[in-house]
Amino acid sequence: MQTSTSHKTKQLFGLAIKLAIVIGAAYFIYDKLAHNSQLDFKMFVQQINASEVFNPATIIILLLATFLNWFVEIFKWKTLVKQLKHISLWESSAQTLGGLTASLFTPNRVGEYGAKALYFPKSERKYIVGLNFLGNSAQLVATLLFGSVGFVFFMYQFGLELPWHKIFRMAVILILISGIFLLVSQQKRFQIKGYSWTNLKGFIQRISNTIHLKNLGFSIVRYLLFSHQFYCLLLLFGLNTSYVTAMSAIASMYLITSLIPMLFIFDVIVKGSVAVWLFGFLNVPELTILTVVSLMWILNFVLPSILGSYFVLNFNPSFSEEKSITS
Repeated sequence: MQTSTSHKTKQLFGLAIKLAIVIGAAYFIYDKLAHNSQLDFKMFVQQINASEVFNPATIIILLLATFLNWFVEIFKWKTLVKQLKHISLWESSAQTLGGLTASLFTPNRVGEYGAKALYFPKSERKYIVGLNFLGNSAQLVATLLFGSVGFVFFMYQFGLELPWHKIFRMAVILILISGIFLLVSQQKRFQIKGYSWTNLKGFIQRISNTIHLKNLGFSIVRYLLFSHQFYCLLLLFGLNTSYVTAMSAIASMYLITSLIPMLFIFDVIVKGSVAVWLFGFLNVPELTILTVVSLMWILNFVLPSILGSYFVLNFNPSFSEEKSITS
């Protein structure tokens, strides 16, 4: 009888947590749309109505780009987890989209690490956290690769003068901090919640080169998908500049915002501010670029997180202690 009561208590507690996550995500989305400090919601709607976004063919293309973007991410996660065990596309979708919903209002989406790990037995969770780190790192590498090329081109074309002395000073500080961190982290006793540099290095080396290449390949495809989706939205709002110039500005925007340490909850605001500055060189109106940034957020985070809410509500954590290949 006591065991039954305890089980029901756990079920109710789990349901309360899942409802809290979904309600929290819904409120966060509402707050960002209704109380955007940069773009009034009524103005946002007016901008959309004045464009060709509501054309049926346009909507299909934009939604298709969103679907492909997240399908690639889902398949990437399935490929990474294959290193541990085989999971279906449905399971990968649940873990990926459910993780997005659970992490939507957490700093830098750190909640995604814990959310995905809960789908696996406790003995496998450290390995899953490591795989998620690899997936996110590959996406960052893709952004840095394209962003560096785009930013150099953008600087050359518009003759941007950067405060090189400040950049150099910051680079020196970062190098010193990184050097100290590497020296300390290589000490065997240095650990952060059970993770050490030695463990991480060994983990990365255990992953096959084929998986690393696929991981980077999927990340590049994702980058090309959402960056071109951004470009298509700009065209719908009357962008009148060359493809190369526009893509260099988009690449620069993603590069700068990925390098700025920030809470994910301010992602829309930061991207909007950077985009306004960059696209000002292309004479794109501020309202237009803020509308495009908001639409990108809705298409690639709001809509998938709504789907992810279904997976969160139907989530049953894995508490089994199966033996992992990592042990």
